[in-house]
Amino acid sequence: MKRIVFVTGTRADFSKIKSLMLKVEESKEFELFVFVTGMHMSKNFGYTALEIKKSGFKNIFEYINHDKYYSMDKALSSTIDGFSKFVAETEPDLIVVHGDRIEPLAAACVGSLNNILVAHIEGGELSGTIDDSLRHAISKLSHIHLVNDEKAKRRLMQLGEDEKSIFIIGSPDLEILFSNIVSLEQAKQYYGIEFDKYSIVMFHPVTTEFTSMKEQSENLVKALKQSGRNFIIIYPNNDLGFEFILKSYESLKTLKNFKFFPSLRFEYFITLLKNAECILGNSSCILKEALYLKVPSILIGSRQNGREGVNKVIQVKPKSHTILQALNSIHKTYLEQEKHIPILNSSEKFFSHLQKGTFFTISRQKIFKDR
Repeated sequence: MKRIVFVTGTRADFSKIKSLMLKVEESKEFELFVFVTGMHMSKNFGYTALEIKKSGFKNIFEYINHDKYYSMDKALSSTIDGFSKFVAETEPDLIVVHGDRIEPLAAACVGSLNNILVAHIEGGELSGTIDDSLRHAISKLSHIHLVNDEKAKRRLMQLGEDEKSIFIIGSPDLEILFSNIVSLEQAKQYYGIEFDKYSIVMFHPVTTEFTSMKEQSENLVKALKQSGRNFIIIYPNNDLGFEFILKSYESLKTLKNFKFFPSLRFEYFITLLKNAECILGNSSCILKEALYLKVPSILIGSRQNGREGVNKVIQVKPKSHTILQALNSIHKTYLEQEKHIPILNSSEKFFSHLQKGTFFTISRQKIFKDR
């Protein structure tokens, strides 16, 4: 029985890999191990490791990789150390990582340096800030690439990756978008939300704009106050500068038209998103889930520059007047976009390759392919 390790460090990446993990967990051919670290282990961000436990996975290993300051370089070093020890004990046949954060980078380093196959989900994407560099570094350390589409595949080939190691499976989190697992009433009741109408805010720090994050977050808060709308605000991730955002939110917590959450369960979040008046911030959710669900969206600042879909939402500078103007006019200016037809069977595609043994035929010796 081959051992498969999934690494998860945030609520966002868990939502994207959960369906794949469940396929492995339910199989009699493979044994699943889950390495849980990063934001999952922080009480300040909702201790979302609990959501992983609630999903019923048996082999869960929790590891705290940070101190209260969330220094990214130290957390990377700590994760390498902890995951290396974990791998030495479990001896996995395959390590599966997702995205563009330090936890998957650490796991990919450990895997490649210990001659263990590493599969990277959603390589070849474009995103702003330091994420681009991390994502491409993870791709170069990984042996297997599970990508969204042909564009991502071509980018990986530009990076010198072997076409035979790239598999298009789509984005696994989209499988849940068009299902009706949780009703709006259930979601509101679960989180104590009494708003009839509301918008959602998801604003993350931009590490390369650290010196202006305080000003950016204060501008956002000013616009939210002046709009007079009801807002569901989800805490930022723990990248450098998150303290500025959380501090700026303090002035909103006494106001009745704001509801704050460190994190939301993905199924409940999708239901709330489907029924929101709009979503604003700089989360990749704006360019994926919200875009597919046709939720009016306002993208603030540069965090997602260069990413697919930027031209299909309203994009504004992180200034209070531009954010407020977009909020006040979004339903007048938001254009109906052409319908996207996502790949909705990502978990089946992934598990089919796993079951056939395709991944295990990929060479651990990587060779740069000139184009």
